[in-house]
Amino acid sequence: MTEPASNMPAKSFGIRLTNKLMPMPFDKSYSYRIEPELMFGISKNFMIHGNLYASNMFTQKFMFEGGAVYGKYRFLSVDNLHSHFRMAASGKVSIIKNPAFITHTKLHYINNQVHEETYKIYSDEIEPDGNNSGFNTGITATQLLHKLAISGTVTYNNRWKNISSPTAPGISNHMMGYSLSAGYLLLPRTYKNYKQTNLNLYTEFLAGSSLDKKGNFIDIAPGIQFIFNSISRVDIAYRTQLTGSMSRFNTSSWMLRYEYYFLNALSKKSNER
Repeated sequence: MTEPASNMPAKSFGIRLTNKLMPMPFDKSYSYRIEPELMFGISKNFMIHGNLYASNMFTQKFMFEGGAVYGKYRFLSVDNLHSHFRMAASGKVSIIKNPAFITHTKLHYINNQVHEETYKIYSDEIEPDGNNSGFNTGITATQLLHKLAISGTVTYNNRWKNISSPTAPGISNHMMGYSLSAGYLLLPRTYKNYKQTNLNLYTEFLAGSSLDKKGNFIDIAPGIQFIFNSISRVDIAYRTQLTGSMSRFNTSSWMLRYEYYFLNALSKKSNER
């Protein structure tokens, strides 16, 4: 779900497509969001991503929602024979045009007549991936121990006013985010070459805590990851809330992600060819 401290290969270009299916608890429907993403490995320490978002979460029709720019700088690397430690600083800016709330219409039958009642549903959770304009910044540390990778992230999230949407009254505008993940390389048992398919199992805990009002949550996200030929990857994960008191649009989601890297695509030698 979140990025580790390690970077993509330098002078490389990547594409990523993330699909999310989200149950909406207030009307038993499902929302779908697609997130195409371009990734650039500027150097071994610095990478930039550009995201676009589209979904039917806030309207009945599938619509374009906005975009984001993400950057990460790795400032510490400690390498050993079968282990390494990385630390990185990251930041993300999102510009989103969704409403600040979801409108839900509930039907009541009174004396054999249909009556409509409209509700506005707000969320204190700050979600820069399609829901909210704003920025976040954070620090990530990743430790690799042979086949086990452990990663932790702390972020500060700030909500901005969405484009063409009035400011929502009384919702949280400042939130801390936390994540802790562990992944284990299940296959191959023994490395022979980089073309072998990798199978990784991982679990991530994600948490958020409002800074300007009461509210928090803790989620768990188990997943499975396949890496093919060292240049393409498929992730399948399910995220659900374990506990929480924060108002949120949804508390669970399925994710399917595919990414592919074009190694050395940005190098001068590659361009000369």
